[in-house]
Amino acid sequence: MNILMLSSTFPYPPTRGGTQVRTFNLLKYLSQRHTVTLATQRESDVTDAEVAGLRDCVDRLVIFERPPDSRTTGIFKKIQRFGRFLQQGTPPSVLNRYSVEMQTWVDNWVEAGKCDVITCEHSVNEIYVQPHFQKQLKTIVNVHSSVYASCQNQLATGISENSLRDKINLPLLRRYEQNYCAKFSAIVATTEEDKIQLQQFNPNSEITVIPNGVDLVSFPNRTTDPGGHRLIFIGAMDNLANIDSVCFFSNEVLPEIQKFYPDTTFDIVGSHPVAEVLALDKKPGINVLGRVPSMAEYLHQATICVVPMRTGFGIKNKTLEAMAAGIPVVASDRGLEGLAVDVASHPLRALRANQPAEYVTAISQLFDRPHLRSELSHNGRELVEKEFTWDIAGKSYEQVCLGREQ
Repeated sequence: MNILMLSSTFPYPPTRGGTQVRTFNLLKYLSQRHTVTLATQRESDVTDAEVAGLRDCVDRLVIFERPPDSRTTGIFKKIQRFGRFLQQGTPPSVLNRYSVEMQTWVDNWVEAGKCDVITCEHSVNEIYVQPHFQKQLKTIVNVHSSVYASCQNQLATGISENSLRDKINLPLLRRYEQNYCAKFSAIVATTEEDKIQLQQFNPNSEITVIPNGVDLVSFPNRTTDPGGHRLIFIGAMDNLANIDSVCFFSNEVLPEIQKFYPDTTFDIVGSHPVAEVLALDKKPGINVLGRVPSMAEYLHQATICVVPMRTGFGIKNKTLEAMAAGIPVVASDRGLEGLAVDVASHPLRALRANQPAEYVTAISQLFDRPHLRSELSHNGRELVEKEFTWDIAGKSYEQVCLGREQ
C-alpha cells in the first residue's frame, strides 16, 4: 500500500512524549512492508540530525514549519478563535497547529491518487482530511485520547486550567468529536474506555482498540532489585496531566511516606519541566532531573515507579515502560487504564492507589517486602512481552489500513 501519515507533532526521536512514541513506532512498523509518506511539522527545537534520523525511517518525509503559537496573542484573537469554535466547530487547540501549506499539499497528494490510505496520528490532524476523501481512499484517525472525555475528566477532578472555559467548551467538544469522526472509514482508540466513549457518538463507525506498546530493546528488564526507598515518575514535564500528578504526589503523598521512611527520595524524570515542577526540587528528597539520555537507566535505579495520574485518558506509556523495565508500579485508576493488573483471573502486576493514604499503604508494602517487589517485577514484564509490544500494535494497525476486521 501507499500510506500517507499525517502528524503535526514531529515524531522523532521517539523519546519526546507519548504522542511521538506511538506515531514513530507505528510508522516504523508500516514502513517495513508498505510505502510510507509522512507529512509533519518541524518545531524550533528539532535538530537537523533528528530530521535526518526520521527521514531514514520513511520512504518520503515532507516537513512544514509549525505555525506561530497563537495562544500567546491578545484577548481579541482569543475571542475570535472561540467564535470560530462556536460557529465552525473546530477547537482552538486544533486551529493553533493548522498549516494552510500542509493542507494544500495534502489535497494535491490525494487528488493525484498518490495514496491508498491516509492516517491521522492523533485527532488534532483530522482537520486535513476532507469529507470527500472517504469516497476515493481509506481514511483512518488514530485517536490517542477522546478530547471530550479528557475535558470532562479535568473538570470532574478539579485540575482544569480554566474551569469556566472548559464548562463552556464541553458540549462544543462533544459536537466536534461526533462530527470529525464521521469523516473516517475507520477509527482507532487506545483503550476500551475510549472506544465506548467514541462509539456513543458514532454508533455506526468501525472502531478498533490498539493499545500502546514498548520497545523492549530500549527498556530491558532489570537484572537486580536495588532495594532502598527510591521513587520515580517519568513523563514529559510540560504536560498538564503529568504536572498535576507530580505536584499532587509531592505535596500530599511524599511527606506522609517520609514520616515512616525519612530517607525516601522522589526523582521526577522527563523533558521540559515547567516552573511549577522545577519549584518542587526545593522540597526534601525531590530531584527534578529533566530530560535524560536513558530513561531505562533511571528506572532500573528506582525501588518503585509511581504513576499518580488524576486525569488523561488512554494507556500510559510510562506505566508500560516501567513494567517492561521490571520496576514495581504503584498507580491510580488513570495510570492503570486499559491494563488488567489486579483482577482475580490474572497474576498481580501492579498496586492500585488513588487517595494519599492508599499510596502510603501500597508503597510501604513494597518497601518492606522484597518478594512482593519481585512478583510485580516479573508479572509486569511478562504482561508487556505478551500483550504490549510495538510489533503487536503495528500488526493490528496494518490490518486496519488493509481494511480487515480484527
